[in-house]
Amino acid sequence: MTQIKPRFRSLEEYLDYDDGTDTRYELVNGELVELPPESRLNHKIASFLFEVFIRLGISSTLLTIGVQIAVSSQEVTARQPDFVVLSPECADALEGLKSDLITAEMPVPDLVVEVVSPGNPGSENYDRDYVEKPREYAVRGIPEFWRVDPERTLVTVLKLEGGAYQARDFRGSDAVVSRAFPDLQLTAEQILRAGR
Repeated sequence: MTQIKPRFRSLEEYLDYDDGTDTRYELVNGELVELPPESRLNHKIASFLFEVFIRLGISSTLLTIGVQIAVSSQEVTARQPDFVVLSPECADALEGLKSDLITAEMPVPDLVVEVVSPGNPGSENYDRDYVEKPREYAVRGIPEFWRVDPERTLVTVLKLEGGAYQARDFRGSDAVVSRAFPDLQLTAEQILRAGR
């Protein structure tokens, strides 16, 4: 028996949906897209970054894992990054809401981090992380986006300039340079190995 996935015309419909499972979804062009189970390394990287930003003096109220972001696409779309540093204004806008969804009307976060799922150019995972998300986050106006790719041993910091991201790659012992967090002292290898 084939189960038909529902289509959503609004974020409200999506937020009210419950299929009775613990399956994680993103909403892409009005359709549910099942997210692959998070790898242990993805969890470790997100948790490691949470700790790093706490030590950097960023309030834990601005750090989040699991928040979703409404982005511009052909139809209603919500992405779920691995780690997010909220701006104070964004955190205030989320306060008291029943869901962790940064809507299009809310201020943007300061930083979004995506840990790339394995895949080669042209694959669904690759296109989502290397093509779709950077385009969507740039249109949304998110000032800084990090793409952490354990398979390629690469951390890319994308800075929004003139409506498009300018990318800079970091590998091995390269110190990761962040315009949003200039006091950060972290190498690409530390992120990729989740602090080991």
